[in-house]
Formats: sequence, C-alpha cells, structure tokens
Amino acid sequence: MTGTDAGEGAGGAPGPERARPHPEAGDDVPHGRLSARPSASPPPVSPPGAGEGGPGTHRLEGRALLRVPPPSGAGAPARPYWLVVVLHGAGGTAEQALTWLLPQAGSGRLLLLAPQATGSTWDVVGGGYGPDVARLDAVLHGVFRRFPVDPEGVAVAGFSDGASYALSLGLANGDLFGAVLAFSPGFMAPMVHRGHPRIFVSHGRDDPVLPVGTCSRRLVPRLAQSGYAVTYREFGGGNEVPPELATEALRWWVDGPRAA
Repeated sequence: MTGTDAGEGAGGAPGPERARPHPEAGDDVPHGRLSARPSASPPPVSPPGAGEGGPGTHRLEGRALLRVPPPSGAGAPARPYWLVVVLHGAGGTAEQALTWLLPQAGSGRLLLLAPQATGSTWDVVGGGYGPDVARLDAVLHGVFRRFPVDPEGVAVAGFSDGASYALSLGLANGDLFGAVLAFSPGFMAPMVHRGHPRIFVSHGRDDPVLPVGTCSRRLVPRLAQSGYAVTYREFGGGNEVPPELATEALRWWVDGPRAA
C-alpha cells in the first residue's frame, strides 16, 4: 500500500494519523506494532480447570474478556488453540464485541479475546497509536503464556470503529494476524506494513453512520490494488453485524489458507 492509501477514510479526507506511513519505522507501540507472539513450541494442552484456563468467559487484567471454549470431547487430540481478537465500536464494550462472534464460535479450539478501549473509542481515532496498543500487547502476552496458540491461527476482527482499528492493526501486524475480519470499517491508518494478511470486509448498503460509498467501496479497491486478498460482502442493512455474515467470516477464516 502506498503512502497515499493509508490514513484515508470517509470522503477521502486525511485519516487520524499525524504522520504518513514510513516503512523504516521501528517495531514499537507508537507505530501500532504488537510484540506478543504465540509460542513456536507451545506447552501441551492441559485439561480445562478452574480459573482462566477453564471454559467460560474470564475477565483479564487490562479490562479484557477472554472466552475459552468447552473441550472438544473425551479422547479428542490435544491441539493448540486458534485466537481471534474482537474490537468493539465507538462507545461500545468488550461484552458487546463478544456477542457478534460468540454464537458462531462453536469450535473447541477457538479463543475469543475482546479488549476494552482506554477511551470511548480506539487510540488511533483520537490522534495516534499508544495506550490501546500497549494494553492489547500486554493482554496478548498473558494469553500466549497461558494457552498454546497456533501461530498460523491468529486473527483480528472488529465492527465500525473497531473494524477500522482491526484493519489498521492487521496491516501493521500481518506477521501476527493471518486474517482481518472488518465489519463496516470507516478507514485504515497503518503506520507500517508487516506481513500479508487475508482480509474479509462486510458493509451495509444503508449504513447511516459510515456510508458504504465513501468507506468500504473506497477501502476494498485500495486493498486489492495493494496486493491483499480481499473478500467483500455488501448486505441490505445498516450499521450492524448480521449473524449470517459473522458465520461466513469465521468459516472463511477457519477454512481458508493460512498466511504465507
């Protein structure tokens, strides 16, 4: 993606970034970079038990929620988990973010991690990367210490402002996130580009908050022109995540090829 592509949102106006993308930037929080990585040799999967390792929804330090699935069944082979980070919209909550994917997340291998923004929305919308990147990185470090996660099975998803943030973080951290699931994004503002994640975008044709014509219909061609593999779905609706599209997006991610 070229410098003129990033940081552009509705109407083609400059996005929230205070500086243009620059490939020589360091791998640090101000550039939206996450340092946490799954273990290349994860510990053996242990049976679910009490605390954060057992099935259910757990509140983590850093105001994040982690949904651990029930076991696949007696005698099932122990395998690393897959993980999807789910980002809420402006004024939303981590609890709301879980509701979009939880009904579709039937796999016994799928962890859902929903962080809470430090403000009413994500840091980059207010002026630049910082506290939310640092918070998410710390939470991911903790999850990766406690759970074996497949390095090729990590994705980031989001809705509305969360979708814009998912695109921004996903393009900057494609060496961590093999896929981005963006439901009704408004912009993308990566400061650096690492890796080459696959991208799923959906948007309602009647969205009154983030009009599709000035948002996804501009973003998707730019992503495709930059060489990203993009799957795009428009639907007859507004600013929402239809359950059938959440299901399709998860299947697209789980069943699709892993990132190179």
